[in-house]
Amino acid sequence: MLSRLSEWFWNERLWFPEGLGWADLQDRDGHTYAKGSDLWASLPIALIFLIVRQIFERTVAVRLASVMGVKEKVRVRAAPNPTLEAFFCTTSKHPAQSVVESLSKQTGYSEQQVQRWFRRRRNQERPNQLKKFREASWRFTFYLLAFLAGLGALIDKPWLYKMEEMWNGFPALTLLPSQYWYYMIELGFYISLLFSVASDVKRKDFKEQIIHHVATILLISFSWFVNYLRAGTLIMLVHDTSDSLLESAKMFNYAGWRKTCNYIFIVFAAVFFITRLVILPFWIMHCTWVYPVTIYPPFFGYYFFNGLMLVLQCLHIFWFVLILRMAIKFLPGNHIVEDERSDREETDDSEDEDEAMQEKERRVKTKNGPLQNGHSPSNNNHRKTE
Repeated sequence: MLSRLSEWFWNERLWFPEGLGWADLQDRDGHTYAKGSDLWASLPIALIFLIVRQIFERTVAVRLASVMGVKEKVRVRAAPNPTLEAFFCTTSKHPAQSVVESLSKQTGYSEQQVQRWFRRRRNQERPNQLKKFREASWRFTFYLLAFLAGLGALIDKPWLYKMEEMWNGFPALTLLPSQYWYYMIELGFYISLLFSVASDVKRKDFKEQIIHHVATILLISFSWFVNYLRAGTLIMLVHDTSDSLLESAKMFNYAGWRKTCNYIFIVFAAVFFITRLVILPFWIMHCTWVYPVTIYPPFFGYYFFNGLMLVLQCLHIFWFVLILRMAIKFLPGNHIVEDERSDREETDDSEDEDEAMQEKERRVKTKNGPLQNGHSPSNNNHRKTE
């Protein structure tokens, strides 16, 4: 059964146009071509990325955070309570009102105290500013270096300026050393992101991020299999262009550099729109969707590759809508920019709400507190002669 599945999977009719096949990608005459087995190199590279990331975040990122003045807000910890802790861990972090009443009876707390305990307990699990800054600084460093490396690898290539050249000689396109390392490093990085997504800050678009990582890994791997190397390098370069700007805006956001964050966010929004909603669909996807059928009849690999491209493009549109929402909020009020695309955690309860509740209780206690001069505070304005 496995042999049949393997035979079907590697069927040349699925991967290549009619008349072309794996034989066209065999090394010959001193020329080297991409092979599927090369992709195994991305796994140890992903492991190296995970190790380097830990070292980077604990050394370079921490020192950088100190230099930029990243400050942590001291959070009030929830008082130890076995009953509430058991419910929090096993049942729900957001108990309904009826459950709050039941827990109030079991613990002897008032309903407000139970609600405050759950707020504080949720806030304990929220990632702190330093953790978010460390993650953003790691991604910023990689995306910036990847963009510069990709630009250096493509700056002298004809298909960067005339994209139809990406199909010149397909599928027998010679593998260049720069293409090999660009692919392995990018693929290894996205695999490392997929491995670390569970321990990273859980963001509002968590599901979309998973879809994006999986689609990107499949797209990179498939383009390598069928020698879509020129198209693949262009797509990776376009994606890396705006990502470094986004991560740098986050870093300045966490450091409290409001104006710098706002300016970078504006530049990021413009670059994101130009690269992912103009260049990618109307130039690169046009050359992967329209131009190939003028040379070869459509085949399964053609539809699969462009299908993955459409998935990514839908995600780009989704994220750009969130970016526009932030831009609309930003323009009239000049407030600090937060990345609605991926920078908010699932738990949006804040300790400000907790402090407001405590202030309200203090006022109530003051109003109904001990007597002053023999009268309650609300009735303490009488003169002694009265």
